[in-house]
Amino acid sequence: MDWRTVNFDWNRARAFLVTAEEGSFSAAARALGTTQPTVGRQVAQLEEELGVLLFERVGTSLEPTDTALDLLAHVRMMGEAATRLSLTATGQSDAVEGMVSITASETISAHLLPAAIGKLRVEYPGIELEVVASNEVRDLLRREADIAVRNAQPDHPDLVGKKVAQTQGHFYATPEYLERVGPVNTPEDLKNVEIFAFDRTDVMVTTLKSMFDIELEQKQFPVVTGNHLVQWGMCLQSVGVCIMMDDVGEPDSRVVKLLPDVAIPVPIWLVAHRELRTNRRIRIVYDLLAEHFGNFGKT
Repeated sequence: MDWRTVNFDWNRARAFLVTAEEGSFSAAARALGTTQPTVGRQVAQLEEELGVLLFERVGTSLEPTDTALDLLAHVRMMGEAATRLSLTATGQSDAVEGMVSITASETISAHLLPAAIGKLRVEYPGIELEVVASNEVRDLLRREADIAVRNAQPDHPDLVGKKVAQTQGHFYATPEYLERVGPVNTPEDLKNVEIFAFDRTDVMVTTLKSMFDIELEQKQFPVVTGNHLVQWGMCLQSVGVCIMMDDVGEPDSRVVKLLPDVAIPVPIWLVAHRELRTNRRIRIVYDLLAEHFGNFGKT
């Protein structure tokens, strides 16, 4: 191979790729953990190195040129190769010091993870931890996290998962709210309450219909927020009914469980990249989390 033909810097190519995917220099800077001027400068330098125009400004956004679109496929392949190299190298590390990132839903991050994090800090003080609390599924293949706590089995061949618990959720409300709307003794009584939803789609309606044959209407979901902790906070303020894991709802004396026989299954899976799971510090965190979550859902 004639290495003299490679006349550009990979960091600049990465800045170009992330800018194209994120849509702006500022969004790319956030994704890369750098500054907007740095990303803009790197893209401009790559344009100079290659002798092409990569972006055109349309209003307040950046649009890739036809040339940029042709180049993106190659740069994405480079990015995937760089990620695989990083994963393989990281997976060979025996160090018990360094960073491990864990992603989980907001509820699990706030209510179920803290005890495990505390134990990790005591037993392995050299391991630094980042908790990515998000209801969005983070991409482990692109190193958006090292370990994920999910409610479904992974389906990608490069990801390995272990089901560590089988718990469940129920409908919860405060006694004050029930005094206002009336008791909920049967699934039919849910037609008299307002339930929090994550979005304005009919997902909640169709899901509850398929699981429990409960006929609800969209009007029963007047308050929408994608943040489950906000839903729970509003439930505690007697705004409406919240679906919550029993591990969180049952110990809280401020709420009551509605329809105890109408349970929503909540499996808990630990997921990691196949390469990363051989990394010693990631394996330590993975195994400790498996032991920790194994205590949930037990009667």
